[in-house]
Amino acid sequence: MKQFNKILQEALVNHNLLSDDEAKQAQARAQTSDLSLKDFLIQKEIITSRQVMIALSQSLNLETINFDGIDINQEIIDRVPVKFVWYYKFMPIKIEGNILTIASSQPFDVKTQDEIRMHVGMEIEVVLADEHDLIEALKRHYGFASDTIDRIITREPQSVSTSTQDNGQWIEDLERQTEDPTVSHLVNQIILEAYKKRATDIHIEPYRNRVRFRYRIDGILMDANLPDDVKHFLPQILSRIKILANLSITEKRLPQDGSAVVKTKEQHLDLRISTIPTPRGESLVIRILPSRVTLLSLEKLGFNPESVGLFRNLIKNPHGIIFLTGPTGSGKTTTLYACLNEINSSERKVITLEDPVEYEMDGITQVQVNPKLNFTFSTGLRSLLRHDPDIIMIGEVRDLETAEMAIRTALTGHLVFSTLHTNDAPSGITRLIDMGVEPYLVASSVEAFVAQRLVRLICPKCKEKNLTPTESFKSEIRESLNLNSSDEITIYQGRGCDHCNHTGYYGRMAIYGILIINDRIRTAILEKSGSDYIKMIAMQEGLVTLRQNGWKAVLEGQTTVSEVMNVTVKDEYPGEIKDKPACKPTENKGNGHMEKISQ
Repeated sequence: MKQFNKILQEALVNHNLLSDDEAKQAQARAQTSDLSLKDFLIQKEIITSRQVMIALSQSLNLETINFDGIDINQEIIDRVPVKFVWYYKFMPIKIEGNILTIASSQPFDVKTQDEIRMHVGMEIEVVLADEHDLIEALKRHYGFASDTIDRIITREPQSVSTSTQDNGQWIEDLERQTEDPTVSHLVNQIILEAYKKRATDIHIEPYRNRVRFRYRIDGILMDANLPDDVKHFLPQILSRIKILANLSITEKRLPQDGSAVVKTKEQHLDLRISTIPTPRGESLVIRILPSRVTLLSLEKLGFNPESVGLFRNLIKNPHGIIFLTGPTGSGKTTTLYACLNEINSSERKVITLEDPVEYEMDGITQVQVNPKLNFTFSTGLRSLLRHDPDIIMIGEVRDLETAEMAIRTALTGHLVFSTLHTNDAPSGITRLIDMGVEPYLVASSVEAFVAQRLVRLICPKCKEKNLTPTESFKSEIRESLNLNSSDEITIYQGRGCDHCNHTGYYGRMAIYGILIINDRIRTAILEKSGSDYIKMIAMQEGLVTLRQNGWKAVLEGQTTVSEVMNVTVKDEYPGEIKDKPACKPTENKGNGHMEKISQ
């Protein structure tokens, strides 16, 4: 370490990145912080890891390497043992004759080079790589946590790591450094890797001869790239997670649900853990919820400028109900939190009723229902009204009692937010009526139904023009948005890179369809019209559908055509239905072919 610090110090001074005095001061401060000079400089953002690599490369006359686009032969990976590459932190790149080229983030001393040469039985040639890129390459080719699994197999093949003291009373530190290769450390690595990759869920699925670990990232499940040997430790892994969640490790025949709190350097994470029995063992899912969440503005959620003004006017109403509709996992709760955050103030009492409370918010009273104790949405809502709220958020309207209470609450001067599981905004009306709510209550209390879907964003690091969109796509976009010509349509895509796990996507945004309840729609509700007829009226009144908002996001270069098509269906446009006679559902049977506009 001292020798490398000295080499780095000289390289930075020689390349005018630091003065001699600055380098000496940084070295002294790094020692007091118990960090290497390189880690200290990067952590304090004095220089970048790229600058370090270039300075070392030029000073030591070593080549640099970028792992993007490099294909490493599996035979080379198999030739060098996993424990060896993780111990010395190098990545084998290629073999030419009797020379093995390896990538490292720092130059090796002569002794280390001799040890590597002796173990691999070849001469070695060292090239420099960025440390973060090197670690990612090791994870990709050897499997992340492969070193821990190999050391457990080597040292403790029968070890079951369950501490009798760990009864859920303290918070597990995922980034605690340890030299002890235990299953506890392995579980920490699995959860920490999921957090670093922005996963919302971890899925552990046992099969006959293997176990599958998957992360849900941006709504899509991806394999976690763990070595196959992890299957030998499935019972211990499940037991460790159960201990964290304070669940019974002996009960394997019944589903169990629990929660735990772990921490990283950045923040605490709330884990929601659920197990179900399968023929090959227990399947387990971990939901990861950051306890400190950055509440996004409406613009950052995906509302375009036209929709933002419309939606802000809605949420500033003194009373009434606003329903968000969409399937599970479409971001409805996040949008509701953003609404509450925008209108929350010291002059207003805001209470939420949720199952469960996903994110903690300052200045808001959050209540979690508990059906096991007969504390449901409907019973909780009765108690909430005694606390004199101005604004109420109900996690979900599931039954007639909750729906009627929410509606009557809105009629008595409260602003209410809630969600419904329907395919589009107009279907929310018929859903409430099907529950048994009287049409006059729906017409007089509901201000709007907002349909919502999530689409993945194109990765900014590998974004490029899509040169092969079919003419049919362009034609539909032109027709949907009333554009003059298909020539003005430019479509983008993600090529795929390490930043986005080679998916071409990084992050998600919401697209919306806002159905305002106006006089024409209220009349249709009172006449018990069907959802198809209400759709027709809404489109005549200027409803911008989910697909139209999706196409706008495509033209702005935010998402791709395939993402929009995956979550929406083709519209019928106002121009096609403008002259159709107003009719009740019984007279509208011939329009059964009409597709949903906000799905």
